Formats: sequence, structure tokens, C-alpha cells
Amino acid sequence: MSEYNVKKLRRTHKGRIIAGVCSGVGEYVGIDANLVRIGLAIATLFGGAGVALYAIGWLLMPDEEHDTSIVQDIINKQQAKSTSTDWSGEQKPQQ
Repeated sequence: MSEYNVKKLRRTHKGRIIAGVCSGVGEYVGIDANLVRIGLAIATLFGGAGVALYAIGWLLMPDEEHDTSIVQDIINKQQAKSTSTDWSGEQKPQQ
């Protein structure tokens, strides 16, 4: 079987200014990251959506060195905590 080169949307280190969201989107789409930054700046000036979009991207896009995003890490920690304790907060015995 042949290997497929699958593009993944990730926050990159190359071209990173704050968290790498714009550089990751630019690399994924195939455009310059500065165009993405300009688009977010315009969206921020006209209603503030740019800041929200950047924050959502930062939380949902995994870093290029990791397989999971920040939100996925938080959910996994909460699930691990909820499976090891019952409602009273006491530890359940491992089966």
C-alpha cells in the first residue's frame, strides 16, 4: 500500500508570533500567514470576531508537536478523573 500525505491543521512553530494559529492556517490553506493575520485584524476591527476566532483556533488546533489540542487534553483529564472517583469523591477500586 502506498502512503498518503495527509495535511493536518496544526499550530506551527515556523512563523509563529503568538500561538501559531495564523501560521498554521496559512500553511494548511497554502497562503501567506500574514494574509490570515490581516483578515483576523479586519474581523477584530469590525465587531471583534477576530479575537474570538483566534482564541477558538488556539484551543482547538493541536500544536505540531502534539496529537491533541488543549481542549482535548482538558476533556481527557476530566474523564480520567471521573472514572477513578465516584460522586462522593472517594476512590473506586480498580477492576
